[in-house]
Amino acid sequence: MIRPAPADTVTLRVPFRLAKRGGRKEMRLPEGIAPPRRPDDALVKALARAFRWKRMIDAGRYTTIADLAAQEGIAPSYLTRILRLTLLAPDIVEAILDGRQAPQVTLARLMDGFPEEWEGQRKSF
Repeated sequence: MIRPAPADTVTLRVPFRLAKRGGRKEMRLPEGIAPPRRPDDALVKALARAFRWKRMIDAGRYTTIADLAAQEGIAPSYLTRILRLTLLAPDIVEAILDGRQAPQVTLARLMDGFPEEWEGQRKSF
C-alpha cells in the first residue's frame, strides 16, 4: 500500500547522470549548474610531495635527485617532473589548494610541462 506524502512535504527532482572519474563515480549536474569546486586530491598530493622534496634537497639531506629518488623508491625522471611543480606561480598553487584552478589544470597536464615564467603560466591556465 502506498501512502500519500504529508502535506508539508516537498519533493524535488534534480536530473543528473553518473560519470566515472579516476575510478570513482561522480554525479554530473545539469547544464548551467556548476558543482561546488573541491581540491584535486592527486594534484594537492603531488604539490605536497614536490615542496617536501625541495626542502629536503635545499636542506642538504640529499646531494642529488638520484639519491633522493633511490630513498623514495621512485624513478629520478618522475621525481624531477613532480619537483617542477615548485616552479608554479604562487597564485596558481593557492588556487589548486583551494580547488579554484581552471579545469585544464590537471596533474597529467602539468607533468607534460608548463612555461617557467609565471606570466606564461597564467596565460596557459
